[in-house]
Amino acid sequence: MTPFSAQHIELARTDVPRQPGARGDGVAFPQLDGRRSTTRTLRAVLADAAGAIDPALEQSVLGCEGWRSDYVELLHELTAACGRSPEAATAAADAGLASMRSRLVFERAGSERPLERALETIEPNAAHGTGVIAGTAPPVRELRVPYRGRELQGKELREQLARWVDGGVVEPSFAQAIELVAENPDWLALAGRTVVLVGAGAELAPLQPLCAWGARVAAIDLPVPAIAERVGAIARAGAGEVIVPLDGDGGQGADIAHALPEVHRWLDGLPGERPLVLGMYAYADGGRHVTASGAFDALATRMLDARPDTALAFLATPTDAYLAPPEAIAAARDAYAARRLRRPLQAPLKLVSRGRLFAPAYRADDRVADVLIKQQGPNYAIAKRLQRWRGVLTAREHRVSFNVAPASWTRSVTKNRVLGAAYASAHRHGIEIFSADTSRVLMAAMLVHDLHRPGRTGGHPEALFSDSAAHGGLWRAAYEPRSVLGFAAFVGLPGALVGRGRR
Repeated sequence: MTPFSAQHIELARTDVPRQPGARGDGVAFPQLDGRRSTTRTLRAVLADAAGAIDPALEQSVLGCEGWRSDYVELLHELTAACGRSPEAATAAADAGLASMRSRLVFERAGSERPLERALETIEPNAAHGTGVIAGTAPPVRELRVPYRGRELQGKELREQLARWVDGGVVEPSFAQAIELVAENPDWLALAGRTVVLVGAGAELAPLQPLCAWGARVAAIDLPVPAIAERVGAIARAGAGEVIVPLDGDGGQGADIAHALPEVHRWLDGLPGERPLVLGMYAYADGGRHVTASGAFDALATRMLDARPDTALAFLATPTDAYLAPPEAIAAARDAYAARRLRRPLQAPLKLVSRGRLFAPAYRADDRVADVLIKQQGPNYAIAKRLQRWRGVLTAREHRVSFNVAPASWTRSVTKNRVLGAAYASAHRHGIEIFSADTSRVLMAAMLVHDLHRPGRTGGHPEALFSDSAAHGGLWRAAYEPRSVLGFAAFVGLPGALVGRGRR
């Protein structure tokens, strides 16, 4: 593998400069009563998704007064409603995406139009050129997973996968998928495909392992010199070929939310003999995460129409609400029932908190693994839900890779003191927090697996996420994660402050 660690490729995305003359340009929230309100727009999108399957839930969304906290319960209820039938999940995804496409706008040169019409009505500015960065190393011909200072392969990797399964850290289907990739190392280079990575430099994006394996990657990330330097360094240290968009001055990168028409033209001009894999790995703070997700949806729609052999790829966040497999629910309920020694110690805290502390992981009336974390905010949660809706709808006719990644030590975690402290003590609750290095390679291997195995047919659409999940133990733990977050943060704070818990 290449010598880059997580800290070498993490991106500081909060200080991204706008391009000259670009103020207000790009994908944006609509003007409502003179201001661009993320809350009103996202609440309307969620209400439209809910209204397609549960009118009462739609009214709850529209009537909520504390959006920044209420969104957590509303997303739980929507997930439960989607579990009632495959048709419900598809209808909610269809209505939610349609609402987003009609409400978000694309602004350029002082005029705006609905996002859903942007690529049809806006002529691109000057075309992007293409830069090519060739790797200089021999390709890695076997699956090697960095883990706690070692590289696991062969028998050691199989043994660790078995330990993760036994410990409830990953679902058995995840271990089977990774083993299959290890048994077929010729899959790793993804020969004959071009993998387009939007957010190529993000911590958990698969750029590093794909380059090491010899894949051909189209790397799109923000037009920031430091990011370009990191992407270039990873590419040159690998064995593949990385192509990048270049502006008229030779600067590398493109912001898809700002330069959506230009990025579309650049991708559309890539040679058509190789099927594309279009992957969304970008992250941004606040509403910019929503607009980036909207831009990706618009881009994916046009590329799938023009090149039907295109596949989509995403990473599902562990901190969301999912329909869990029956086996995971049974394991969590068994763990809750077995807490004999802890029950007397927890009783006073449960009483004082009116049951909010140490709540059981699953409610009696649904099968939702609820790992939504209020501190991450509604913008993040809705952006990820938009991506999930895109995956559900696309998987009916095209190949989609959409796997739950384990909770990992990434920059977005370490800058949040509550989450960082909770992660530091997660092992006390049977949860394993992965290093970004480990997660990156494992999830890249899952992408390789998904592109080589037959696509899913039939079943519930939400199984796109629950199959082969690497949830770190969150779905099989005794307690609802939110009900122990504060306690875990309190216990883990000393370790977080001195850097422990990142093992």
